Amino acid sequence: MKIVAAQINPTVGDLQGNLHKIRTIMRQADCAGAGLVIFPELALTGYPPRDLLLYDAFLDEVQRIVYREVLPLTCKVAVLLGAPWRPRKKEGLLYNAALLLDEGTVVSCHAKTLLPNYDVFDESRYFSPATLRQPALISGLKTAITICEDVWNDKDYWERRLYAEDPVEELFAQGARLLINISASPYHLGKAQQRERMLCAMAKKYGVPLFYVNQVGSNDELIFDGSSLICSGEGQVLYRAEPFKEEVIYCELEDNLPVAVTGFERDEVLLTAPVPEKASPPAKILAPEEGMDWVYGALQLGLRDYLGKTGFSSVVMGLSGGIDSAVTAVLAAQTLGAKKVLGVLMPSRYSSLHSVEDALLLARNLGIQTRTINIEVPFSGYLALLNDGVEPKLDLAEENIQARIRGNILMFISNREKRLVLTTGNKSELAVGYCTLYGDMCGGLAVLADVPKTMVYKLAEWINGQAGYEVIPGRIIYKEPSAELRPRQKDQDTLPPYELLDSLLYLYIEENKHVNEIVALGYERDLVEEIVSKIDRTEYKRFQAAPGLRVTTRAFGTGRRMPLARGYFHRVSVKN
Repeated sequence: MKIVAAQINPTVGDLQGNLHKIRTIMRQADCAGAGLVIFPELALTGYPPRDLLLYDAFLDEVQRIVYREVLPLTCKVAVLLGAPWRPRKKEGLLYNAALLLDEGTVVSCHAKTLLPNYDVFDESRYFSPATLRQPALISGLKTAITICEDVWNDKDYWERRLYAEDPVEELFAQGARLLINISASPYHLGKAQQRERMLCAMAKKYGVPLFYVNQVGSNDELIFDGSSLICSGEGQVLYRAEPFKEEVIYCELEDNLPVAVTGFERDEVLLTAPVPEKASPPAKILAPEEGMDWVYGALQLGLRDYLGKTGFSSVVMGLSGGIDSAVTAVLAAQTLGAKKVLGVLMPSRYSSLHSVEDALLLARNLGIQTRTINIEVPFSGYLALLNDGVEPKLDLAEENIQARIRGNILMFISNREKRLVLTTGNKSELAVGYCTLYGDMCGGLAVLADVPKTMVYKLAEWINGQAGYEVIPGRIIYKEPSAELRPRQKDQDTLPPYELLDSLLYLYIEENKHVNEIVALGYERDLVEEIVSKIDRTEYKRFQAAPGLRVTTRAFGTGRRMPLARGYFHRVSVKN
């Protein structure tokens, strides 16, 4: 049997656009003599479709496309298609389903059993779990068909399981000899390696080949790395698709053993591409080592897709001469092309000369457009108006006015020139409220919103290392960080060193630890309570922030849903 696994990048809700990709790959697979094409979870709608699933008209259109557009293409090649499915509309049950379509009919519907309802997932809001699990018969081979979370509950692999049921175990108890998992598994740093080890352990446990087909691309804040793979019954990776790119994998099975595997860019025609010669699979493909190259690739994909899927083609951003705006500018220039990036310098009376020089040097290195708009005139006007002739107080209100003037300038340019505003703040600043509502938080996408400050520095050094020269001027990387909103201001005037701050943020935000638990690890109580207090008090800012791209295990946004008005605060000490 020849199988094609399609790692595609669907757009949420773009049923016709997604159908076009599905149809193109099915026709190519048919020409290449494949017997089965596998698409990712909810490939027809894109993942996650969220409240689109509450509209009958949307679900009716999904069903119409399956019956009238996809089924006619299955006369020669079968397809396993991820789609939301209502077997009986009157009953009102909706399933996250893998539809096996062959010879013009819906052969079987395999519903997802384990519906994640944690972190960024909200599937119980929309779907009903499967009540029956049975293998499918594909070319005479009993096949376990599973969807994403269904393979993440193996009692022999995980110390702590989230569900009582194990769909995979149940399917193999019924004699399955092949395992297929279609997925929309979002990325965070370390996820691909964790996922691959788990899948290899599962393939080895059951002694069968495993096809894992993951969505690639970015939808809103979620980034999907793809990294689809084929694993042998010995638990070895035979092929891994490129992360963050669309790819079509071609595999030939003989006696239930993969004998030839190769991959193609999605736009290549399989018929004209060289069909792989039968050969022994490679002895071992090591699990990916995820470093700043993966974070950078994820952010590039997130930025590219957010613009492409929302209809923007160019961006504008503030260039301050600081590390955050520098890394954001590099990402934008290398992702979209330098001509589509406008950096705006907006110096004030407190801006240092070296910051302006560094910003201009960075822009020259990248080849991006720049515009300099000095904010002294509007700032002086605000001070005179709001201080009623009294000398400036150099307080927080006056600092924030500068940020808000800059935000207004960027939004003016955005409105007039149809550019998306990129905010440049990082996760560390956003966590403790070191940012200004309607000021530097102003924009359409927060590229670094889930990147801690210490990781921003690592990205900058990685960027320069890859280039072989200082794309980001060394002075930007090594100078003390400052918002430059008052004379001689430094971030560390009000914050601990970022290495210390980020370690505290990780424990509180990603590990969900209480103040007392963090103190027990050796941190100073007064500092811990101060930082946790800052996080708690500024929840309202994050509630109004631009969407940010997720690259850690706990991003602000849908992954962390804290109430704004509440009576419980983790900074309150608990006496033993």
